[in-house]
Amino acid sequence: MKYDGLVQPTADADIEAAYLYLFREASPDRAVIWYNRLEDAISKLDRMPRRCPIAPEDQFFAEEIRHLLVRPYRVLFTIRGREVHVLHVRHMAQQVLEEPQE
Repeated sequence: MKYDGLVQPTADADIEAAYLYLFREASPDRAVIWYNRLEDAISKLDRMPRRCPIAPEDQFFAEEIRHLLVRPYRVLFTIRGREVHVLHVRHMAQQVLEEPQE
């Protein structure tokens, strides 16, 4: 089965921030290479997204949260029917994302 991939605005903002960080702190070339690898990896989630492991964040949310590693970042996503929703892109050194406390 083929899935439709949807990148949420939160993930778009994460991607932009990561790209700009790599651009400034590493090099423009490294930022472009990482971005291209990320886009390629996300585009491949349309086939067999369940091949990716459950993310540590899964324990904090009602929906199943999976992650895809695109070093040094993790792509957090959920599967809803035939749609893969990319929720966040987080650096591997960042703390596990928890559900906000009320």
